[in-house]
Amino acid sequence: MSDEQRFLDRLAERNAQRGDEPTWIAARRQAGAARFEALGFPHRRVEEWKYTDVRDIARNDFVLTENADFSPAAAAALTLPLDAHRLTFVDGVFAPALSDLGSLPEGVQVLPLSRALEENHEAVGGPLGRLTGVDFSSFAALNTAFMEEGAVVRLAPRTVVDKPIVLQFLSRAGEQDVMSHPRILVEAGGRSEATLIEHHVGEAEAANFTNLVEEIILERGAILTHYKLQEAPLKDRHIASIHVEQARDSRYVSFNLNLGGGLVRNDLVSELNGEGAEAIYNGLFYGQGRQHVDNHTLVNHNAPRTFSRENYKGILDDRAHGVFNGKVIVKRDSQQIEADQSNANLLLSDRAEIDTKPELEIYADDVKCAHGATTGQLDEEAVYALRTRGIDEQTARGLLTLAFAGEVMELVNLDAVSERVELAVAGKLPERFNLAGLVETASAFNEE
Repeated sequence: MSDEQRFLDRLAERNAQRGDEPTWIAARRQAGAARFEALGFPHRRVEEWKYTDVRDIARNDFVLTENADFSPAAAAALTLPLDAHRLTFVDGVFAPALSDLGSLPEGVQVLPLSRALEENHEAVGGPLGRLTGVDFSSFAALNTAFMEEGAVVRLAPRTVVDKPIVLQFLSRAGEQDVMSHPRILVEAGGRSEATLIEHHVGEAEAANFTNLVEEIILERGAILTHYKLQEAPLKDRHIASIHVEQARDSRYVSFNLNLGGGLVRNDLVSELNGEGAEAIYNGLFYGQGRQHVDNHTLVNHNAPRTFSRENYKGILDDRAHGVFNGKVIVKRDSQQIEADQSNANLLLSDRAEIDTKPELEIYADDVKCAHGATTGQLDEEAVYALRTRGIDEQTARGLLTLAFAGEVMELVNLDAVSERVELAVAGKLPERFNLAGLVETASAFNEE
């Protein structure tokens, strides 16, 4: 039996358990399954996957679950301490007992995908799959084949959501490894504004597979700040495909923060389709042990006078392996655009490895574009200088590492998110130190 057939057999088992569903959903599942069967799992001879080996996913006999049981106390310990509207999923299954939507403002709709399909499947059917078709990748096709749960977020025009909307995905340890295929759809009406936090976390011994597809549609003037905090257990596998479609004067700000997962792949794509549209990508990935973190980004400047800025920082320790492939494409007649792309990497071990490839494809002549990549290690003189101030070596290295991440982290406006990143990157720092002042000092050493 081929690896692909084993997944298709799981799909056939699940389809046999389903009740009646709209014809369009069944047709899309069938199209996804057919495309997945034709493509197969990607291998390293494929350029886009040359540094990422997915055989650990392909050869595992994952099961599906309908069980959303999770200890409330354990969930509370993992949950970000935020005043927020929250939807929680356990191994891809909606967990109403762990969710808290409170009183949503007028004009805001946050629903699990299953309920949105039950209540008005026609309203979901149009935008769902519009951006991430089955042709994007075999993992997107697989998600479409299994698609049944996830989240739908809708903002009416001119709606401003004061509290963050949190989509929490919990991974649970069990006797068998579980797979889930969450689907997220976000539709932001004209001049609406919101903060969306996508949080992946779980029990330490979990070894599951999450295959996420997310589609974000921003109408004219809409603003979305999107935090993706990935703290999955170190045995988890995490594949994500995020596609953003932006109309005129819209603004998408991404914070892609990867701290966990044993095998991680993120694809982030923005389509800038109207003048004044802006995409800002802030990324930080931290790897230790034998973690593998692969980030692929793409910005398509499809219209003139569009703007993109991208700053990804990688920190790798032990035998961790990082990949960054960022591409900006300026389409013909997309004049007067501005695009800036940067990837800087810090290797904390001689055995850590980074493969980085920033790319520009420009088919217009009146543009401002720049890109670059750097890789280095901690400055031992800076470590020594901090130690002369009475700081032990471990703390000094932690501070310098945190300072390296500072260019991204100083833009994070949520303390609960910042604290998770700081703890992962620098460890528990002694409270007797003036952390802000020392990070500023460490940053000065880095600049020197």
